[in-house]
Amino acid sequence: MSRGKLRPVFKRLWLLAPVATLGGGCFFFTGGCEWGGDGTVELTSFISSLSSVDGGALTADTPCEELCERVSFGTLRSCSTYRTSETSPEPDKVSCVFDSVNCDGRRPEGLCSDGAVVQGTPVLGVLFAKIAHMEAASVPAFERLADELTHHGAPEHLVRAARRSAKEEVRHAEAMASLARRHGASMPELKVDPFQERSLEALAIENAVEGCVRETYGALLAGWQARSAEDAQVRESLSAIAPDELRHAELSWAINAWAMERLSPDSRERVDAARCEAWRELEHDAASSHLPDEVARHSGLPSAEVARELVRELASELMPGALA
Repeated sequence: MSRGKLRPVFKRLWLLAPVATLGGGCFFFTGGCEWGGDGTVELTSFISSLSSVDGGALTADTPCEELCERVSFGTLRSCSTYRTSETSPEPDKVSCVFDSVNCDGRRPEGLCSDGAVVQGTPVLGVLFAKIAHMEAASVPAFERLADELTHHGAPEHLVRAARRSAKEEVRHAEAMASLARRHGASMPELKVDPFQERSLEALAIENAVEGCVRETYGALLAGWQARSAEDAQVRESLSAIAPDELRHAELSWAINAWAMERLSPDSRERVDAARCEAWRELEHDAASSHLPDEVARHSGLPSAEVARELVRELASELMPGALA
């Protein structure tokens, strides 16, 4: 993958993003929100705060699946209604457990913190805290990558680019943590197990999955948000981050090209298979990444339908046949 190919693809897809015309503001979900360690998020809301598609009132007799459709955060795993007080004559609150929204970036091997925040945090705070956690996780990922590239004899310009990327991710994490604090959340503590030495093939597989697929898609999302977010501070932050993330994506593909030249045919097949599977998993994650409309508008993130199409377009350009 060359710089000459990746940038035109990004520019073409970025032009599809709706340009925001409104500015600023805060959105608070009228309930609680808690991220789970199993990749789920639980949202709770008072039934009285929800309304049907046609604007009618919802009651305790409404099936909880229908109630959760109005919460609309992702693919529904389970739901239940309950009473908040023993004196309540009927259930007055609904709990909805969804597959969580996808936050992409270069995840390091050994990442053991999940970015969870305290229950009751506003949804935008949860979202930006989760993104800040992933940006912070990219710092040790790039630092390790630089050390491994040196160990395996990579060209110095790749090593320098990896170290520069780690420093840029520090700034990105700080910017997202600032947005999280603005919306009532703190960046969760980052926990990464000590790294172990590994082969060039293992490095190449991780780079294919985390760099060529997930980080590349994350770079596309950053540019999309920079155009689409109604929140002016989000647009400003992502406008500064998006060019860095594009360079990180280009670095991933440059490392891939260097490594593939040095691997055996069998190893190259395993790297390609891992990248192909990563595209399929990303498509599934994107299709499940529903957000409340207000959150999507403020953050600039695309709808699940648009996100899935962006993944498919990106994959068709960068790895034709991966999602055929």
